[in-house]
Amino acid sequence: MISENHELKPHNTFAIAAKASRFATIKTEKEAIKLISSGRTSNDAVLILGGGSNLLFTRNYEGLIVHPLITGIKTDRTVDNNVVVTVGAGVVWDDFVAWAVSTGLGGTENLSLIPGMTGASAVQNIGAYGAEAADIIEAVHTVSIDSGKKEIFTRPECNFGYRQSIFKSELKGRNLITGVTFRLSTDHKQNLSYGNLQTEVEKRGKPSLATIREAVIEIRRSKLPDHTVIGNAGSFFKNPVVPEAMALRMQQDSPPMPLYPAGEGFKKLAAGWLIEQCGWKGYR
Repeated sequence: MISENHELKPHNTFAIAAKASRFATIKTEKEAIKLISSGRTSNDAVLILGGGSNLLFTRNYEGLIVHPLITGIKTDRTVDNNVVVTVGAGVVWDDFVAWAVSTGLGGTENLSLIPGMTGASAVQNIGAYGAEAADIIEAVHTVSIDSGKKEIFTRPECNFGYRQSIFKSELKGRNLITGVTFRLSTDHKQNLSYGNLQTEVEKRGKPSLATIREAVIEIRRSKLPDHTVIGNAGSFFKNPVVPEAMALRMQQDSPPMPLYPAGEGFKKLAAGWLIEQCGWKGYR
């Protein structure tokens, strides 16, 4: 069903009041195929909108917004210590993280409280505290906006990079994500190496999926306002990735400067640390 002149304020975390000419909520993969087959997506400018946390409306949207609200978490199979699950694109990301942690499945806990829907996790390759979605994504299920056919992309086919994927580049706006398959673990190796995460976890006792999640949530809440109270888009700084030789020279000049792995021959700098050194922390 397509509604007209649809209010977008509830659909973006800045809570900007704007309207969409046409707005379609998709609750199943079949509905997605039916919508595309109807020809509406070829006649209109199409915007795929999940939780709206990476979006700033500056005017009304003159076109069709497709809002995937496909829910459900389904266990596909168990292989040794790994459990493969497929999650609907419309599942709130942090709800999925909470489910995984409560079920004893590791891999998502460092990504707690990131706003948005699960489908967007594959588009953005969301990441935080030394982890990113690409570490655990097995496959991405989509429907082609051009053909209306189902297309499944394996992890290598997604061309994941730092906050990057094929869905942000070659296939931007061309594939509607309906679900994401993740490989989680019952024997997950904990990742406490980023920033002050280990210190925060130790305050809560023995490291576990639950204490890591609690620590990440506390750190995030101390740095970012709740978007339901103050409209915001969360943390949207990208940490600069530079050649390793340059990073080491910079670290020599400023010994406390944190560095993180970023692929062979490269290092990732901490944008927050750099901003603080420049005296800009706290400015609006």
